[in-house]
Amino acid sequence: MSYVYPEYLVETEWVAAHLSDPNVRIIESDEDPLLYPMGHIPGAVQVDWFTTLQHPLRRDFLTKEQFEEVASNLGITNETAVVFYGDKSNWFACYALWLFQYYGHKKVKIMNGGRLKWEKESRPLVKDVPSYQKTTYRAKTPDKSIRAFRDEVLNQSKAKKPLVDVRSPKEYSGELISMPNYPQEGATRGGHIPGAVSIPWAQAVNETDSTFKPPEELRALYEGKGIKPDEEVIAYCRIGERSSLTWFVLKYLLGYPKVRNYDGSWTEWGNLVDAPIEK
Repeated sequence: MSYVYPEYLVETEWVAAHLSDPNVRIIESDEDPLLYPMGHIPGAVQVDWFTTLQHPLRRDFLTKEQFEEVASNLGITNETAVVFYGDKSNWFACYALWLFQYYGHKKVKIMNGGRLKWEKESRPLVKDVPSYQKTTYRAKTPDKSIRAFRDEVLNQSKAKKPLVDVRSPKEYSGELISMPNYPQEGATRGGHIPGAVSIPWAQAVNETDSTFKPPEELRALYEGKGIKPDEEVIAYCRIGERSSLTWFVLKYLLGYPKVRNYDGSWTEWGNLVDAPIEK
């Protein structure tokens, strides 16, 4: 059995063979932005989830025009194949890919295993920051079919439709309310959205090298908790980065036709007045 859409996942060998390919742009997106200057894949550019992808004022990400500017400055055209990788088993790489998909970029891929696997294989890391000729990138109208907003999440919960909480068991139970070292992820209350099942994101990847587990294991993991491909699924975490990894697994590796990422996640839900919460 193979992944349903294997073209969205590439191995480190593939990336190593395409380092000089003008039709490929490699993007590093980490939780820790200091990793990139310490050494990155040759030719890779940095996209920081907080400073590059977030709106400077609103709790939202870039506007369509701002996204076009970012892509143009990175030398990306509408035909460029963009390969994402990063730390933390590709959390923020998946988040960046999800945002590129939101603005209609079709040719996107995740490097299986991310930074960890590349480093474990002793592949080259460089410190020089590449620059590419600016392009004129044109984004599409946002694809809201892959993004969930709080009212839609509330309706999903009330209708007892599938919600996946990908946080740790202690966050899900409400035992852990605030995350140490993550001030941007604060919430006033702990717990989970009523009806959500707990399937921590980490269960989808191998601990040793951060690669995704094989399709039969992934299918057993989600279907075993009642998350099946015949219904629309919404995934969430605290700020939408861990749940974008689960979104990627369900949508591209398992081929679920309707999956959305709730990027407001617990920082929104746990601070909302009168939002229902279970512990």
